[in-house]
Amino acid sequence: MDRLAVACLVALLGFAAAPAEAAPSITLEQAMADPDWIGAPVENPYWSVDGRSVYYDLKRSGSPVRDRHRIDLGDGRDAVVDPAAMAGADGGEAVFDRARTRAAFVRNGDVFLRELSSGRLVQVTRTPDEEAAPQFSADGRSLQYRVGSAWFRYDIAGAIGGPAAIVKAEKDPEAKKPDDLGQDQLRWFSTLRKDKADRDARKQHGEEFAKGDPTRAPLPFYLGDEVRIEGTSLSPNGRWLLVVTSPKAYERGKQGKLQRFVTESGYEEQEDERTRVGRNDPAPQSLVLLDLERHAQHALASEDLPGIHDDPLKAVREENAQRTRALDATKDADSHDAKAKAKKDEGKDEPKTRAVRIVADAEDGGGGGIAWSADGASLAIQIRAIDNKDRWIATVDFDRARLVGQHRLTDPAWINWNFNEFGWERDDRTLWYVSEESGYAQLYAKQPGGKASALTSGRFEVSAPVPSPDGRWFYLRSNAEAPYRYDVYRVAIAGGKLERVTNLRGLQQFALSPDGSRVAALHSGAYVPAQLAVVTIDGGAVRELTDTRTLAYKARTWIEPRIVEVPSTHVKQPIYAKFYQAKDFDASKKHPAVLFVHGAGYTQNVHEQFPYYFREQMFHNLLVEEGYVVLDMDYRASEGYGRDWRTAIYRQMGHPELEDLVDGVHWLEQNAAVDPQRVGVYGGSYGGFMTLMAMFRAPEVFRAGAALRPVTDWTQYNHEYTSNILNTPQLDPIAYERSSPIEFADGLRGPLLIAHGMIDDNVLFEDSVRLYQRLIELHKDDFELAGYPLDRHGFTHADSWLDEYKRIHKLFQANLR
Repeated sequence: MDRLAVACLVALLGFAAAPAEAAPSITLEQAMADPDWIGAPVENPYWSVDGRSVYYDLKRSGSPVRDRHRIDLGDGRDAVVDPAAMAGADGGEAVFDRARTRAAFVRNGDVFLRELSSGRLVQVTRTPDEEAAPQFSADGRSLQYRVGSAWFRYDIAGAIGGPAAIVKAEKDPEAKKPDDLGQDQLRWFSTLRKDKADRDARKQHGEEFAKGDPTRAPLPFYLGDEVRIEGTSLSPNGRWLLVVTSPKAYERGKQGKLQRFVTESGYEEQEDERTRVGRNDPAPQSLVLLDLERHAQHALASEDLPGIHDDPLKAVREENAQRTRALDATKDADSHDAKAKAKKDEGKDEPKTRAVRIVADAEDGGGGGIAWSADGASLAIQIRAIDNKDRWIATVDFDRARLVGQHRLTDPAWINWNFNEFGWERDDRTLWYVSEESGYAQLYAKQPGGKASALTSGRFEVSAPVPSPDGRWFYLRSNAEAPYRYDVYRVAIAGGKLERVTNLRGLQQFALSPDGSRVAALHSGAYVPAQLAVVTIDGGAVRELTDTRTLAYKARTWIEPRIVEVPSTHVKQPIYAKFYQAKDFDASKKHPAVLFVHGAGYTQNVHEQFPYYFREQMFHNLLVEEGYVVLDMDYRASEGYGRDWRTAIYRQMGHPELEDLVDGVHWLEQNAAVDPQRVGVYGGSYGGFMTLMAMFRAPEVFRAGAALRPVTDWTQYNHEYTSNILNTPQLDPIAYERSSPIEFADGLRGPLLIAHGMIDDNVLFEDSVRLYQRLIELHKDDFELAGYPLDRHGFTHADSWLDEYKRIHKLFQANLR
């Protein structure tokens, strides 16, 4: 065993050390209590700019307040950064100049500059605004930063700041031209002509001085009053400003009203709900390039991107049109109205030029999917089709003011919302990016105009690549060893062998030290919330810095979930799952089983990290102690298993996943002595949706179910998520009917609990109310709806958690024991 493995094993054994005496069994009251009794996880770790200390945030017990901690790596002292010490503290996400003599960061919304040789700290701004995105100029003489969509420049030597560019979404007040009557006035009256000539001369004189005099504020750019500025990005050399715009008059869909019944005022109150899918497609975005030196502006059209004129939804549109025609034909084959409607609808909604947007929508006022090289001479932009089928990376030809396509990622299902990282290497000319084109997220590099090369390859995922300060390596997070095991790896900048840096197995995120010699690793275990360690890259020595667990929590013993591979009867890949079983399991008798279904759809819950569903995991311990076995599956649609696993649900949500859950039940019958007549299912959000699909479409397999905050009809969910997977209900009603549980409600046979927060602004409470009414009208028996007046999608009140899980426990006890 090498030094890296030994060091990491010691660290993990330290986390898993058994208590001297076993604690009593977990109770529902304890499992659903405020998680402060467990100990808060470490959050937001980052390095000091000199690499001598590490900062992190930690929630106070009994309070929502987070304290900023600083650990001195010299003496190991962990101290809370109080207000006085905060004045000299570093902020997160620091950036360095090219020579690495200075660093800049944002702290409490203000920009700071640190001289690395002396440690001197300079506060660049002190305003009520939220400054963001600091970056050094290409020559290192100034610091640039953003406020909203406006950019500012701070001259380091002169300690003077001001706007780098002024951009206004309004008409140029000086550009108004006289109409016919005004032209006559100028033709008739020489005095008016002289006054106008004098004004024009003064304006020209002022513009010439403004362009040539660096001490003056820049002239404003006017983009017109028909656009909204979505984001901006300034080139490090100060020459260019890229502006992302959208139509100001873009029509927004109807919003419903969310009702609050339990309020401080004593009166019912309302708030706006989100708009439903297909009711407000994202506004198309356009790009404008501003030449700050010549004070000129150029539109960057997307019309030359490869595939921009394709219609990837043509087959879907035709399938739905055929069904419509068939339905009309059954009503009246000779109907003149039906024929006229079919002719009218033929070709309707077919796109001519596909609308696009920047990959990250720049909601915070930033540029979104925009990457400048450090010298400002190269610009790459990620562009995504609003129909979700294409993602492009384009560079900008500044001489001709046009986009040049460098990479097209296309998918007949949808482009992943993850794995879109990209940027420039240290040479300022090599573009790197992450792509799923091989079927798994991998790292690529290319010279603009040249051929791309894969720097990593295999049946695993890579994410969050970070170039090393010396430009020799990419560091990244990967599950190369096993789908459920994550660590830091590195690969040479030119590609080659993927080298493992850490052996923590439950890595959540990492930060590379300023000198590139160490990583700060946020990692966790099945029952260990996120903790902070520092790992030396050369040699792999692990230094654990935190253990925030309480003594009461550490005193307990837990059932370690076993990760198993469930054979699939539909695809070649196995279905990875967490299996909970008693240590003294008696295989001579039949046992009841519960399947837990994770939420989000595209997330991963089968891993060696502390789960998002930590309360549910404690509940699984309780169930196992009562004689159950529990299976928690990463069904198709889950993250971590490649593109095909993700997109299997395209236009058929709830179908491949249900096949996987049924395979899980069969595996339990064969391997865990499970009584097939006593199998229950539960989950929240997407897990609640899948619980409904299981209870409605496979009632012979699942005898009882608890659907928590479930989607019951996908036409009622949001656009950003749903349109990726099901297109829109206007274009693809077949997919929505195929995927919505309310369409299958007549299949319910067993007892069903529906639980939902009544002020849920994600999956709306009316989703469950509408299903409840549907079940009433279908004359179904043994179903109930529990509403929680003071909770949203993610419950925050321990009372609600406890009541919900008492109901789930009662359901299973009454029907599966």
